[in-house]
Amino acid sequence: MAAEAAGPPGPGSGGGGSGTGLTDLPGELLELILCCDVLGAADIGRVSCTCRRLREACQPRGKVWRERFRLRWPSLLKYYSHSDSVSWLEEYKARHNAGLEAQRIVASFSKRFFSEHVPCDGFSDIETLGCPSHFFEDELMCILNMEGRKGLTWKYYAKKILYFLRQQNILKNLKEYLQRPTERQSFLEGAVLIDQYCNPLSDICLKSVQAQVDDITDKVRKVLRTKNPRHPSLASKAGEVLIPEVELQRQVLDAMNCVLYEQLKYKGNELDYYNSLNSYIHQVLIRRTGIPISLSVLYLTIARQLGVRLEPVNFPSHFLLRWCQGKEGSTDIFDYTYIDAFGKGKQLTVKECEYLIGHHVTEEFYGVVTSKEVLQRMVGNLLNLGKRESTDQSYQLLRDSLDLYLAMYPDNVQHLMLQARLYFHLGIWPEKVLDILQHIQALDPSQHGAVGYLVQHTLEHIERRKEELGPEVKHRSDEKHKEVCFSIGLIMKHKRYGYNCVIYGWDPACMMGHEWIRNMNVHSLPHGPHQPFYNVLVEDGSCRYAAQENLEHNSEPREIPHPDIGRYFSEFTGLHYLANTELEIRYPEDLELTRATVQKIYSSGWDPWHSCECSQEDLNPQGNVWWDLEGSAGMTPMDAELPLAAISKFFLQ
Repeated sequence: MAAEAAGPPGPGSGGGGSGTGLTDLPGELLELILCCDVLGAADIGRVSCTCRRLREACQPRGKVWRERFRLRWPSLLKYYSHSDSVSWLEEYKARHNAGLEAQRIVASFSKRFFSEHVPCDGFSDIETLGCPSHFFEDELMCILNMEGRKGLTWKYYAKKILYFLRQQNILKNLKEYLQRPTERQSFLEGAVLIDQYCNPLSDICLKSVQAQVDDITDKVRKVLRTKNPRHPSLASKAGEVLIPEVELQRQVLDAMNCVLYEQLKYKGNELDYYNSLNSYIHQVLIRRTGIPISLSVLYLTIARQLGVRLEPVNFPSHFLLRWCQGKEGSTDIFDYTYIDAFGKGKQLTVKECEYLIGHHVTEEFYGVVTSKEVLQRMVGNLLNLGKRESTDQSYQLLRDSLDLYLAMYPDNVQHLMLQARLYFHLGIWPEKVLDILQHIQALDPSQHGAVGYLVQHTLEHIERRKEELGPEVKHRSDEKHKEVCFSIGLIMKHKRYGYNCVIYGWDPACMMGHEWIRNMNVHSLPHGPHQPFYNVLVEDGSCRYAAQENLEHNSEPREIPHPDIGRYFSEFTGLHYLANTELEIRYPEDLELTRATVQKIYSSGWDPWHSCECSQEDLNPQGNVWWDLEGSAGMTPMDAELPLAAISKFFLQ
């Protein structure tokens, strides 16, 4: 009775009178219990407030808070070494606050930039972050990796912000690389920087790429060992000292050709030469194919690691390497053998090099080039690929490669003008266009004609944007919208072309200009332009403007893998998409109809001709099958089967 009157047991008691309490446990065991993953940061905080013993066990620099940090954000531990004296409690707080800041910024982007591309100053909040950038990036990655089909708008803008952040860091690294002495500019590192900039969301790092190259080099050494066990390239410090004997160098190159082209099956990509993946070094290593310059960078890097000095040759139409057979540093082009890494390491004479491209070239094209010139040619290849097509993907490649080129040559008037025309053509960043044009005018006053034209039209674009009164709101209940059968978020199928798409906008009649209507032969449709038209995101990544009579409900609705899906929708339910807040403001009455349509179609039998309010006769009163009709120009009647990005190509000629 006396024990009961003494009150409840304290934290050091066993709870029953004679057992061992938590604070009586050895320190290591106590830490092990406190590191249990069922405890959260708040639990650790409360535990540390109970007594001195537990406060000491949960000290900010101790194992408990480090483990809490690791369990919550495991990918961040790579930024710390075991020798660092780190306050893990403070790091936990900083990462938590960075996460809140990232969420705030991502949430604000949709409201601020729904109606336009994110402007060049739209990332100003991010450039002045008050937290470590890797904490901010980690939160963005957490958003992107959210499971399920929700949070699409958050993922869309998190991706854009992460793209911007990483590209800014890569540009800084590239500029630092270019400022180094030439002998410290690794060709492989330069290729990785280009690869990273064009693929900022991919996990590409120099260390990983170098490890793969080292693995190939080790394979070459094994082959070399079977041919010549005493070869100097087998020494532990091989590569630091060049091999002087030509015959020993030849043995290295023979072993390289055996490993690369016979064992590993590397080859030039003749069948898909103009695929941009051929230019990215990490893809060359994965796919074991590439173009002359990317395969040459790989070949040269391996050779130098084995003590053979090969040099890059900016040969027209076909990048080559040269191998000195005479006196080192010779200026006589006939003292060199030329190596075609694209052609399985074939060794060529000067005359054979000319046969390779089909015409004679002067001696200057056989000279060695610097690492900066190699990067210039790699970026130039990507620029040309970006000009080949008018798709969103090509425009992004063109933007990225222009950024890289101008980072190396910031005063190149030709490429500055191309950048200004590109932004003008895409209708983005008009303020930056004016800055670029001002810079061009200062560099080359003779460009005043082209500059003046773009300045005038850019200023008109800015004025039109200022006059915009806000988003147009479309109510289905309006009399003028009574013929609109389909609603926002429905998964549709094109009757003729069979593509799957999702509706993200509609008009009661075709709103395109007369020229567009004529070019697309819209008048050949039974209802011509006087019927509802729909903005749709297509599974191939394009955006199209489709006539109502050409669309039908999809019997097997599926997700649409379009890069802009999150700009308009917040969630995919499995049967339809839910408009995000900004899109719902513009079409406030569509959600109810979308849900009713989905309920009607997918919960009962379905006849495609009666899947909307209009009848078959309404859609085609003549009783003809519309695709049997042809316009006077001989074109098949179709809706806007033209990607919106392909309105014009003349700016990119």
